[in-house]
Amino acid sequence: MESHLIVPSMALLISISLLLPSSFGSVICEDLPLDLCAFSISSTGKRCLLEMSFPNMEHEYQCTMADVKVERISDWIETDDCVKACGVDRSAVGISSDDFLQPRFTAKLCSSACYQSCPNIVDLYSNLAAAEGVYLPDLCEARRLNTRRSIVELRSGVATGPAASGLVAVAPSTA
Repeated sequence: MESHLIVPSMALLISISLLLPSSFGSVICEDLPLDLCAFSISSTGKRCLLEMSFPNMEHEYQCTMADVKVERISDWIETDDCVKACGVDRSAVGISSDDFLQPRFTAKLCSSACYQSCPNIVDLYSNLAAAEGVYLPDLCEARRLNTRRSIVELRSGVATGPAASGLVAVAPSTA
């Protein structure tokens, strides 16, 4: 008879604990293991960064919090499935827009496994692309239609802005 009371009580306790903020579930960049740092977002909504420091003339990695605030996502540690699907590397220090020039990278980033299922990584690279004057959905659409053309468009700065609405004008070729 007492076991019947324990199960509902435990369910109630678990439900309440999910509703209350908890320090057990908070993501603090500086406390993350290095293999989970990159592509994580702190409880305050700021991105975690893997950085290299040079104490005593030796290089050492550390997880720090960036000044970049993420909209609509916090307390996030990216899954290994998304890291693999999107073709990103957790051990890379920083990110670069040069990644967009790599056909394998853009193929993975624009794949439905990444683009539809990994909003954190897509948001990060959308912002990086925007800083370069490129609209990521247009780049992915151009890549889907023609890989070589999308790289030419990215290099020429043609794949820009939502006004292109999916089809991006091709820069004149200099044959």
